[in-house]
Amino acid sequence: MTPSLRAAYAEPRRRYHTLAHIEDCLARLAAVSDLSDRDRAVLTAAFWWHDAVYDPTRGDNEALSAELAARDLPELGYAPDDIAEVERLILLTKGHQVPEGDPLGALMVSIDLSILAADPETYDAYARAIREEYGHVPEDVYRPARAAVLGHFLAAPVLFPDADFAARFEGRARANLRREIAQLTGGAA
Repeated sequence: MTPSLRAAYAEPRRRYHTLAHIEDCLARLAAVSDLSDRDRAVLTAAFWWHDAVYDPTRGDNEALSAELAARDLPELGYAPDDIAEVERLILLTKGHQVPEGDPLGALMVSIDLSILAADPETYDAYARAIREEYGHVPEDVYRPARAAVLGHFLAAPVLFPDADFAARFEGRARANLRREIAQLTGGAA
């Protein structure tokens, strides 16, 4: 990790999108045993850079993070094809949609979303941290907008495009999402 990357993840406005999130993603990646050295290196770089630019008032964070990775990675010895793959993986974290037959993309998105399947206490801390990152948004705007985002996730046929993650975490994640939506809308979980 570069010093500028470490500084980015330490920005004071960040509450969830911090170095702890990156370390959690990397720990989940380390637990995946059937990756080639190249795939592991590419995914590792993609996780390090995927939230390098994070400003909740912007809609282009992933694109800017991918551009930053493309600027930084040559100096770290990454080949052009690997850099292009890192950029592609970072961009998948914007909509969390993965095409069929994309195992690296499925892992990237599944690991990035794995917080959704946390135990309720950890999930609630995550939800509070996201709210703090969006502190500039009034409560009466935030609550329905956040509920809509979570509802979009719930409407997806699967949350985790990686089959192993889906088998292990899908039910718990959906329960967390339903519970947060109920808290946001005043409904029953």
